[in-house]
Amino acid sequence: MKQFIQAFFGFTMLVCSTAASAQDIHFSQIFETPLLRNPSLAGLFSGDVRMQSVYRSQWNSVTTPYQTTSVSAEFKMPVGRGDDYITMGGQVLYDKAGSVALTSTHVLPALNYHKSLGQEKNTYLSLGFMAGWVQRRLDRSKMTTNSQYDGTGYNGGLADGETFTKPSYSYIDGSVGMSINSQVGDNVNNNFFAGLAYHHFNKPKKISFYSSSEQEMTPKWVASGGFRMSMTDKSYFTIQADHSKQGSYTETVAGALYSWKLDENDNPKYTLHAGAYLRWKDALIPVAKLEFKPIAIAVSYDANISQLKQSSNGQGGFEVSLTYQKYARNNSSQDAVRCPKF
Repeated sequence: MKQFIQAFFGFTMLVCSTAASAQDIHFSQIFETPLLRNPSLAGLFSGDVRMQSVYRSQWNSVTTPYQTTSVSAEFKMPVGRGDDYITMGGQVLYDKAGSVALTSTHVLPALNYHKSLGQEKNTYLSLGFMAGWVQRRLDRSKMTTNSQYDGTGYNGGLADGETFTKPSYSYIDGSVGMSINSQVGDNVNNNFFAGLAYHHFNKPKKISFYSSSEQEMTPKWVASGGFRMSMTDKSYFTIQADHSKQGSYTETVAGALYSWKLDENDNPKYTLHAGAYLRWKDALIPVAKLEFKPIAIAVSYDANISQLKQSSNGQGGFEVSLTYQKYARNNSSQDAVRCPKF
């Protein structure tokens, strides 16, 4: 009976997730998933090449764990003889959820143009686009529904009562965003950024396993911001936040990291970051990150503080991320006076 309840719970949540007002895939380490926040945040880093991967596991105490993996890559290069840049990249997502193994695969190329706005300070206006292919699939052989409950327990010989015939569907999805990032004061290491993105602008239709459904993806707005300020010669403070709205659903994530340079002051190879984020009315998220150039590893854990904490036993989601970031050998922005970064 416990297995049946868990399976039914998982299937109900997964089918509901295909509805137009569903919540998008998201990560707590927003600072490691820039393209999911806003495609115009691609290339806003010190370097020419950045590759990032994030793995998340959640709902272990409720049903079969939901597992999500993100892989992204960015390559930034100058345009013409001015201070403008272009960033090419892409985002790949793979999500596996619940007992019916509902999987979502996203393959999303991205392009971002950075326009320099001045000569006195490092200030850029960026316009980014991301669009590509999305597929969702489930394993119907693992599906259990209330139609297979015969009054005494689960009966696998009964029909599941569902009318869809195909175990998968796919669609094209697109996002657009704009951001501004600039130096603060005379210190080139003090920066801020602010951006606004519009996801699912093409409003994909028929996002359902049922062929008769005319469901339409609800667009999502995401406002993002961040601020980095040096505290001493060997430390600095970073604040970042996202606020998203998709239909009636809203989410706010904000937090801060304090960073210690463990060797050189100007170009440290080793940096330790520690802090916490908060997903409003949902989870407190402690974060630790170790940077040993060109690699960085971050770990975080969602401690559930919502009304679901009793059902989940306070357990939330575990995340680990790996980042590779460096300057290219040729045509690099390393010695450029002006370059978009945060």
